[in-house]
Amino acid sequence: MPADLPRAAHDWLDNDAGPVVRPYAMTQGRVAPEGGEFDLVAFVVATAGGRPGEDTPLQPEHHAIVAAAWEPISVVELASGLDLSIGVVRVLLGDLRSAGLISLYEPPAATQPHDVDVLKAVVNGLRAL
Repeated sequence: MPADLPRAAHDWLDNDAGPVVRPYAMTQGRVAPEGGEFDLVAFVVATAGGRPGEDTPLQPEHHAIVAAAWEPISVVELASGLDLSIGVVRVLLGDLRSAGLISLYEPPAATQPHDVDVLKAVVNGLRAL
């Protein structure tokens, strides 16, 4: 295309951000990850031997997540670094986990309930101030 011709304006193109893809398009309308929910502070690590199957087509966002997760990274950091919403990242992580391309590790504190006695002691201590 010659450089002197004006480009056609598109509703889906933002001049500052480039092509805009809606979150529901990235997740194909899904709002929950496959295999259940996981904590926002869970660590994501890419697996060395994972290979995507033919029935698991990967989007560019999937590849970006796997590339960012070669070292342990939390779900929140991943979403922030890739500039994606938490909901989208959770769904994409569910896809990658079911394909065997990532592992998720939740810290023990996130999986254990809080000790009520400790919380009461903290509240009583704050009231004493």
